[in-house]
Amino acid sequence: MDFKGSDTLPGPRTEDHLPHTAQAAVKIVIVGGFGVGKTTMVGSVSEIRPLTTEETMTQAGIGVDDDYGSESKTATTVAMDFGRISITEKLVLYLFGTPGQERFWFLWNGLFEGALGAVVLVDTRRLEVSFDVMGRLEERGVPFVVAVNSFPDAPRYPIEELRTALDLSPDIPIIECDVRRRASSKDVLMTLMGFLHSLAMSGALT
Repeated sequence: MDFKGSDTLPGPRTEDHLPHTAQAAVKIVIVGGFGVGKTTMVGSVSEIRPLTTEETMTQAGIGVDDDYGSESKTATTVAMDFGRISITEKLVLYLFGTPGQERFWFLWNGLFEGALGAVVLVDTRRLEVSFDVMGRLEERGVPFVVAVNSFPDAPRYPIEELRTALDLSPDIPIIECDVRRRASSKDVLMTLMGFLHSLAMSGALT
């Protein structure tokens, strides 16, 4: 479309406008290793057209990126994913999905700035990746919940076994989900909001 000579430029779509009833906005980050479903979660739950920064994977990542369990992926997030969801008429969540490959983790610090909480997406085929992810959140003091994404070929374990394997304290919620489904992704976010509310009521969240 040619806008030459026009005094106006196209603005955001009507459906992308912030609801006029919104009174509070909260930044949430969705983190995890490569291929755990961060982009899918943002896309499935966002009420606006999500912003993604996916690029085609090249041979430069061979031997550098850990793609176990995600060998069929042809694109990867190189900066962030962004979406928005209204939890109530007054409360809006801004969702920021982080890049998964370790070579892009230097971008995480900027994405963590101002975040009230986080969702750690976990793939049971690669639990070991989650330790560094959770460690970075703990270093920054960002409260988080753990969401176990249900991949068809991934082993299933009882929640308490996963809690032990991930060395999670009893107070950190852990929930199973299917990030392809909007309702399931929203359940994860509601779990996080409930956790943050309980921390605020106890004085642990400042």
